[in-house]
Amino acid sequence: MQTVDLSPLYRSFIGFDHLASLMDAAARNEKQPSFPPYNIEALGKDKYQITMAVAGFAEHELSLQSEGNALLVKGEKQQQKQQDDDRRFIHQGIAQRNFERKFQLGDHVKVLGAELENGLLVIDLEREVPEALKPRKIEIGTSKLLEKK
Repeated sequence: MQTVDLSPLYRSFIGFDHLASLMDAAARNEKQPSFPPYNIEALGKDKYQITMAVAGFAEHELSLQSEGNALLVKGEKQQQKQQDDDRRFIHQGIAQRNFERKFQLGDHVKVLGAELENGLLVIDLEREVPEALKPRKIEIGTSKLLEKK
């Protein structure tokens, strides 16, 4: 019997409640590189946080775009060719490359904001279910469709 490892699904999908939706979206999702490293945390029932390690990137070199059920985070490093010509690295372990990371968001998951501090980009998300979709209690005997004459 084969064991199915679902941990890759939790890396890119936030706020999905149904496993079928997760698997369908994963089948359509293209493979993403592992840079930059990131964490996804559930802070509460409907609150999430993504923390990305973006050391070396300034705030103006990062962009976030939310469209539909997708969040796109881009980092575009401005090249300092002249300064790089004067430098000779013995070991370069800090990545200086551009990146693009796409996260699939669940229904009604909204990006609240983002903050960059100490090389970590922290993105706050929250699921906001519209009132029309929340469960509501229906009182018995309150129908006004047919009035008695």
